[in-house]
This record gives sequence, C-alpha cells and structure tokens, in this order.
Amino acid sequence: MNALIRVPYELAWRAANVLAPLVPPSGSKILRTLRSRADLVSRIDTWAGAYRDISRPLLWMHASSVGESLQALPVLTLFRERNRDVQILFTFYSPSAEAATKHFPADFVSYLPFDTAAGMRHLIESLRPTALVFSKLDVWPILVDEARAAGVRTGIISGTVHSDSGRRSALASLLLRDSYAALDAVGAISSEDSANIVELGARADRVIVTGDTRYDQVWARRERGGPTELIDHLRSNRPTIVAGSTWKSDEVHLLPAYLGARKTSRRLRLIIAPHEPSAASVGSVEAWTKSNSLTVARLDDPKAADADVVIVDRVGVLGDLYTLADIAFVGGGFQRAGLHSVLEPAAFAKPVIFGAPYGNSHDARILIANSAARSVTGTEELSALLEQWLSDTAVRTAAGVAAEQTVQRGLGAAEASYTLICNLLTSATGAYTPR
Repeated sequence: MNALIRVPYELAWRAANVLAPLVPPSGSKILRTLRSRADLVSRIDTWAGAYRDISRPLLWMHASSVGESLQALPVLTLFRERNRDVQILFTFYSPSAEAATKHFPADFVSYLPFDTAAGMRHLIESLRPTALVFSKLDVWPILVDEARAAGVRTGIISGTVHSDSGRRSALASLLLRDSYAALDAVGAISSEDSANIVELGARADRVIVTGDTRYDQVWARRERGGPTELIDHLRSNRPTIVAGSTWKSDEVHLLPAYLGARKTSRRLRLIIAPHEPSAASVGSVEAWTKSNSLTVARLDDPKAADADVVIVDRVGVLGDLYTLADIAFVGGGFQRAGLHSVLEPAAFAKPVIFGAPYGNSHDARILIANSAARSVTGTEELSALLEQWLSDTAVRTAAGVAAEQTVQRGLGAAEASYTLICNLLTSATGAYTPR
C-alpha cells in the first residue's frame, strides 16, 4: 500500500478496534459492524488452536457481503465435495452476510477482523493459510501485504470492475493498486472486466476469464428446490408478482403500478421483500396496503396465501420465493446503490422487470439483450408492462424461457474458479493434488 495513505488507513482501523467492545447491541448496520469485532480475534484463535491441522492445506475465502458470499458458495461446495483433505475458512465483512453464511460448507465461518498490520499478522500466524481468495474484488490491502510476506498465495474469483467503479479513482489507486499487483491469480467475469482489473494494477499474465459463479449459484438453488413447507404455505392459483429487495425508490413506482394492474387482473397478488425488512419498511408497505383496501399478511401468517399483499419480513428466503412468481420485479434500479440479483428469478424461468437507469448491471444488459427482461422508467411504463405480460401468456412465457436459457449459458464459472484455486494450492505446497 502507498506509504502516504497507509498511516491514516491503519489508524482508522485501530480506532474501530478500540470502539468495538464499547458498542451496545443495536439494529444499526454500522454499530453491528463494530460490535461484531469485539473479541473476534480470540474466537478465531480458539478455533485455530482446537481444529487447525497444519498437515492439511487451508483455503481461506473472503467476501464482503451477501452477494459476494453467494458467489463463493458454489466453489466452496466443489471443494467440500471433492477435497475433504482441504480445510476451509470463510470470512465476511458485512453483518448482512451473517445469516446467509451460517451454514456454508466450511470448517469455520467468521467475520473478518479489521485490517490492521498487527491483527492480520497475528491471524495469519494463528491460521497458517495456504491460499487466500477474495470473491469479486473486495481485497483488503494490509491483509494482502501480510499474506504475501508469509508466503500465502492470493487470488480473486468472479472479479468484476464497472466502468464507473470507485476503485478506478486516484484515492482507490493509492490504497489498492499494490494489492492487485501482488495477486497470484485473478479469475475475471469477462474480457472487459479482465482489462479493467489489469488497469487497476493486476499483472496481465495472472488474469484469466473464468466467468461469473453467480450463474452456478442460482442454478444450484433452483435445482435444489426451496423449503417445501414455506412454498406450499404461500402457494396459490392467483397470478403473482414477486418483488425482491425493494427500496423506497422502487416502491413509489411498484405499488401504484400493482394497484393499476389490478383493474384488469383483479386477483393479482404481490409478494414483496423490502431490501431491509425493518419495522419501518415493513410498516410502510402495510400502511399503504390497508389504505388502499387490500388485504395484507406477513410471511408466516397462517392466511398469507389468501392475502392480496404478502410482506417478506425476514432475510434468506427471497431466492426461493421467485418460484411462485408469474412476473419478477427486482429492486435497486431506481437508486444509486445498484440493482440486486436479476439472475435469481431468471433461473426459475421468470420474466424480469427492474427500474432504469439500472447502473452497470452486466446481467441486466444480457437479459434485456435476450428478450428476457425489461427496464422501466416509472409508474406508467411499469403499469403498462405488467398489464401486457399478465394478459399475454405466450409473450410472458417466452420471456421466462429466454431468462432460463440465459442462465444456463452462463454455467461453468464455478468449475473454472475451482481449477484456479487448486492451482494456487498446488503452487503453494508443491505436493497438493486436486481431485
């Protein structure tokens, strides 16, 4: 890391470590991020002391939040199925990933400690990892420095960089350029991403295109099938829109458009999962529903299947609920945080709608190009599209089939990423033989 920025960077994380034990329990994401690091290193040390077998390779995979964690999941699954001799540590940064990663196929799942030199050096000495692999692009510069100093092989899978990514700024270059240059292997989603990652500092001879493991992840979820009890609990013969990860900026268009579509499709049902299912966001949708004389129920209500609007008030189930949809609406397109996963409904052969502009979503562009999805600019356009797809079964079904076929064509990245990581382990040990 550039010396000019290393000192303030290190001091910021040291301050966070001091604050962590002082933070009270809270629903705030920032405070949860701090509190989760209290006594974290000792918890990791306890696992390492009891279970780390230094005669076996240790694959350490890290992801920032839920999406990146799910990108890592199909690769972790391959390692667990094929290589029982490899120990697996999985870490994440954001509290949003805690519930989603609880049952990951790893020997130990944990938050990542804050990125200080002393903390990361201690962690590597305690864990003695063989390879450290980041999912997507969320490298931590001091962690990379300490890993490289200890001879740990480092890499990235499903690497992607949008054209307007903040990682291309001057400040990000000072912070991260040396880290990208130090990586031993990078698997990029596309040739465009490959070129952009090289521009960030990675060595061109260490970057290859391996594809996006999200395609494998959503397909595996589809093949596995959702929780039968939950799906059966909500099953209905009513036409259904499933709206996932919605923000206020989505709901100001979606809710009136849904109401408008009910004028011609009176039995139309909406299952809606707010991005953050807080009391405030759930209560807001409930209040709107009641003010428009519609029936409403939360997910576990015994009468949920009969309600006009079903509110998903917990996380971790949205990807399975798309199987109930006739039409999927994916949130995030109407605001700067970015579009959420359009591949989850596509894998279930559901036609997809989202707001525009929808940022730099590569998947959204592909689905639109294949007539599997449509973007809308506001309430009127959304209402018209809902009415069109609800009234024309053939057009709606064709869009769903195109969505499913698009996901099928993207499969294979998990296998390519698995091979990339096996090569890292082999180069590190000289004796590891992948199966």
